[in-house]
Order: sequence, then C-alpha cells, then structure tokens
Amino acid sequence: MAQDRATLDGIIEQAERFDVAVLTGDPGGVVVEGVQMLAVNDLATASRGHLVITSQPGAGAPLHAYQIDIAIRRCIAAEVAALVLAAPVTLAETARVLAERAGLPVLTADGAPSELAVFVDRCVRRGAAEAIARAEHAIATVCAVAEAGAADVRAALLDAATSALGVRLSVREDPGVRWTDPDAVCIGEVPIGRLVAERRDPAAAIALPVVAAVLSRAVARESQDRYGPVRSRADLVIELLLAESSRLDALGVDAARAGLPVQLSHSVAWVSPRHRGDGTRRASPAQLAALELRALQLVDERSAGGHDETWHVVGFHDDLLMVVSEEPGAPDQQRRLREVVDRVVEVASSITGEDWAFTVGLGTPQNGASGLRQSATEARIAAESAVAGGRLGATVVTDVTGLRRVLLDFSASPLSRTLLDDVLAPLDALGPERCLVAVRTLLAYVSTRNSLARAAAALTLHPNAVNYRIRRIEQTLNLDLDDPDTRFSVELACRLRLVTRAR
Repeated sequence: MAQDRATLDGIIEQAERFDVAVLTGDPGGVVVEGVQMLAVNDLATASRGHLVITSQPGAGAPLHAYQIDIAIRRCIAAEVAALVLAAPVTLAETARVLAERAGLPVLTADGAPSELAVFVDRCVRRGAAEAIARAEHAIATVCAVAEAGAADVRAALLDAATSALGVRLSVREDPGVRWTDPDAVCIGEVPIGRLVAERRDPAAAIALPVVAAVLSRAVARESQDRYGPVRSRADLVIELLLAESSRLDALGVDAARAGLPVQLSHSVAWVSPRHRGDGTRRASPAQLAALELRALQLVDERSAGGHDETWHVVGFHDDLLMVVSEEPGAPDQQRRLREVVDRVVEVASSITGEDWAFTVGLGTPQNGASGLRQSATEARIAAESAVAGGRLGATVVTDVTGLRRVLLDFSASPLSRTLLDDVLAPLDALGPERCLVAVRTLLAYVSTRNSLARAAAALTLHPNAVNYRIRRIEQTLNLDLDDPDTRFSVELACRLRLVTRAR
C-alpha cells in the first residue's frame, strides 16, 4: 500500500479474512478514495473513485446475469474504483469483456458487507483505528498459524504476518540484538536475529513485538524438538570424559542405548573462548549458549547434506567441545572436523565481537569410549597450551606420531604427571614467571647434552648467563645433571610442564 493513498491491491492483500477474489480487471495501483454500500438499483449514485459494495436485496438471493451487467455499466459510468459483489456469483463472458474494456476491477467477497465496508473505510482513512485493526488481525493470524504447527514454522509465521499486515516482515541477523529488545527473535535467551518490517508502518510497529514473541516461542519449540536428543547424548559425553576408567564399559553400554556410537572413531575439538584484554574473564552463559546453538545449527546442516558423520556439541564449564564420530579408518576425519570448527569460530566471532578470541585444540581420531577420552584430552591440552603461550585464536593440531603425543599420554595419567611434577616442584617456589624461565633454561641445557654454547644459542643468551642460571637451578633442585638418567627425567618433566602449564 502506498504511503499517502490507499490502493486496491493493498486493500486486497490485507482483506484475506473476507476471501476477496478478483473476477476480472487489474487491481494494481488503483487508488481508492472511499467506500460505499449501495443496492443494485442505486449504483447510478455511486461516487467517483470509491470502492462500491453491492448485493441483491433479500438475504441469500443471487444476482442475475442481467443485474450484474447493469451494475457494471452504472459503475463504469460513475467512474468508481472497483465493484465488489458481496454474494457468490459467476461472471458471464459479456460482463467480463465489458469490465475489462472499461478497466473496471470486479471482485467478489465473502462475509458481511458491512464489516467489509468498515474495514475498507479504515484502510482508506489510514488512521489509528485502521492500524490497530490490522495489527490485531495480524496477531490473531500468527497465533492461529503457530497453534497449527506448520512444518517450517518460521516461514509460515512470517508469511502469515506479512499477508495480514500488508507489509513484508523478515528476520535480519544482528550481532547487537539483545534478548530484551522488543523485536528480538530468540531461542530461550539466545538472540538469533531481529524482526524487521520492509518499511515504516503503524500497524507493523504495533504488532512487531507480539509477532516476535510468538515467533521466538515457536522457533524455541522447534529447536527443542530438533536438538533435544543431541543435547541429551551430550550429557553422556561429559560422563564418559569425567568417569573413572573402571566405569567406562558400563557407561559405554548406556551411551550406545541412547544412540551415542561409542564403538566408532572419534575426533574432538576443544574450543576455548578468552577475552583478549582480560585473560581471567570468561564468556557469559548467554554467549556460550549462543555458541552452542550456532554449532548445533551448522552440524545439523551438514547432516542434512548427506554426510555420513555423527556430531555432538557439548558445553563443558567455560568451553565448548565438538565431537565427530565415523567408522574407524575414515580418511581425513580431523580435517573435516577442523573445517566445521572454523565455521563455528567464524560465526562465534561475529556474535561476540573482536574482543573475544576462540582458541581451538584438535585431538587425533581414536576408537571407542577410551579413544573419545584420549582425543578430548589431546584437544584440551592443545587448546590450553596455546592459550598459555599467548596464541589466542590459534587452532592447534595434535601431532599423531611425535613426542607431543607421548607427553599427552603421560599427562592423561595422574600418577605419571604427579611423579614428573615432583622433579620440578622446588622451582614453583620462585613464582610463575621465574619458574617458567627456569624450566625453559633447564630444557635448553639438558636437551643439548649439557652444552652451554648450544643452550645459549637457543635462548639467545651469553653462555655465562646460561651457566649462572643452571648452577642456581641445580642448587634449587639438588640434582646431578651429569647423570644420564637424571637428565632424561628432567628433560621429560620440563617438556611435560611446558605442554600442560596452563592447567
């Protein structure tokens, strides 16, 4: 509908509850100045530019063909905007040709003519009453569509609201939208966009918050139906990661019954959100919920695309785990995991802004329940190591065959980790920063078979400075670094400490 004057096609778009149908003529762009209800015999008095509603006197009596011809001729002579026959009629070919030649739109409508007239009058006057009437109709229509439970509820609700208001509504992605905004469309407290109208319209402004609320509830219900089973299995993944080794077999049976394919090969990505300006600040529950929802949507799209993979998204404390499960031996499993995680991080960055970094650790493919734990351990340590090393936003891949894999295996064993931590425990009294410097110096020294020159080159120091540090470290640890066994255990402890120091 035009902003300044009511048009016939705009009125038809909004009058869907009256079942208005065009029998002949083009309603596009026809300006309507007003509305009149006249009997067939009184059509000669019709006003120019008005929409005229007529019916045969007597309830339920149909109009005869000759009466329709007379009505059309009189409306053409009066130069009315359109003729509405408020009774079921079949337009004869002669009447159709007559109306088309004169450019007179002829319509039919169901319902009380008086109610249709009031509705058209409101549309023409374009006042507050008309805006409220359209808004009320849109709200009632949207609620009815939501209750009917369409297959694509989001599209059905938007189409219904657009048709009822005569203004196209759509959901626009907006990273700045808050769940408290009146036009926010949310799943729970996770905003997924903002409901907007294609143009300024008073009826749309009135109906928008209610339509957004109905749309939010419908989308949330659809999300629960779609992702509820996946979230339930995610709880089992957490149990598998935290349970004692003796309980793995029993939990594996429960997980298999719930649809978690523990017998497959699993690769885990550990996504760790961190604030760039404040390392101690963690993501809010709302941000984590939004990240989890986006990840679920992405993997759902991938599953719908026919990929033979099973995905699980798990919120774990302040981090997010993504697990892909496939048949053992599936090629490029880790690469596919990385592709999906990269997309998740890209979407997450658009939600949280540049102040947040998403550091990712990728575990290697492992089979069975114990393999799931192993891959998750690898991914977690890789992510934590990158964060501790200042590599925020990096994606770290666990080496499949190298020394890092061995160190991760040691880290997964509490007993081995404790024994090796004890070797360097005296250095902890120096404080975190001095302890880290001492560990790096010690590793450079013992890994070069106690060569001061090569250790100095690796550390970019003078050999005398390295010698001074090593003597102080030897006194603190009370160890003989010339002993091969001692040197081996110290090197292993240093490497393990550097890998896991974020813990």
